[in-house]
Amino acid sequence: MILVCGEALIDLFIGAPGPSGFPAEAIAGGSPFNVAIGIGRLGRPSAFLSTLSDDVFGTFLAEKLAESGVSPAYLQRCPNYTTLSVVATSASGQPQYSFYAPNSADRALSPDMLPARLPPEVNAIAAGSYALGVEPIASAIETLLRREAGSRVISLDPNVRPRVVGDLKAYRDRFEGLLAHADIVKASDEDIELLYATNDLASAARAWLALGPKLVIITRGEKGPLAAFGDRIVERPAPRIDVVDTVGAGDTFHAGLLSWLDASHLLTPAGIAGLTEGQATEALDFAATAAAIVCTRRGANPPSWAEVEQFMASRA
Repeated sequence: MILVCGEALIDLFIGAPGPSGFPAEAIAGGSPFNVAIGIGRLGRPSAFLSTLSDDVFGTFLAEKLAESGVSPAYLQRCPNYTTLSVVATSASGQPQYSFYAPNSADRALSPDMLPARLPPEVNAIAAGSYALGVEPIASAIETLLRREAGSRVISLDPNVRPRVVGDLKAYRDRFEGLLAHADIVKASDEDIELLYATNDLASAARAWLALGPKLVIITRGEKGPLAAFGDRIVERPAPRIDVVDTVGAGDTFHAGLLSWLDASHLLTPAGIAGLTEGQATEALDFAATAAAIVCTRRGANPPSWAEVEQFMASRA
């Protein structure tokens, strides 16, 4: 089972203003939430560790997890309101976010609320985004990762949100401190630009490898993903599609990557450390296809395993 930790919120999609105001649509979201949903949709066992509000949005989020087969065993509820993320999509399909999140439910998880131990069937923990940079949930996740590192795969995605985490240097320093406990890091080229002000992705990936992870993947939109492991760099193309928007694409890539590794019996610390170039290539292609499918839809709407296979077969 893959245990995903972090925020869950409501993405409020705003359209162009008209005579009666802004048209809006509320969709379940949050980067780790999307990863958990994506893994569940792909048919792999998953659970979500977070704190959901007991308001109507929190109930909506819990229902969405259940619909995708995500276990609620590690969910807690609280009276804090659900975070709202207002999303305006640019002409190129790139989302622009504004967060309304003070004292919200998804950052309320504290270290004393963590499960005392995890069962053996939890073979991986995935975490990331602004939950790694806001308290008290950042300390809770850090405590969990430090405790569980080495006994199960740790996969991180910075998914940098400057408007929420604030001080990017402090966030970068904290994230780098977690890399010693990670087996996998998945990031985007935008994350690298925000954290290090560089476009040299291969060098950035190698620098992270030197801090502890065994596999670093950087997604590059339509250019496809780049993976660094051992002394190798592997680059793969992205499927050609007509983009509706890119909301949830990176999260779906992360879900696809972990799901493929899990289904291939490679989602163990030893499996990641011994990954071959052929295995890495298959994992990247599967994850990139899952992400491409999401980009043909509005919002974060991850595909099933069958949908990914059908898409790949149609392009063969």
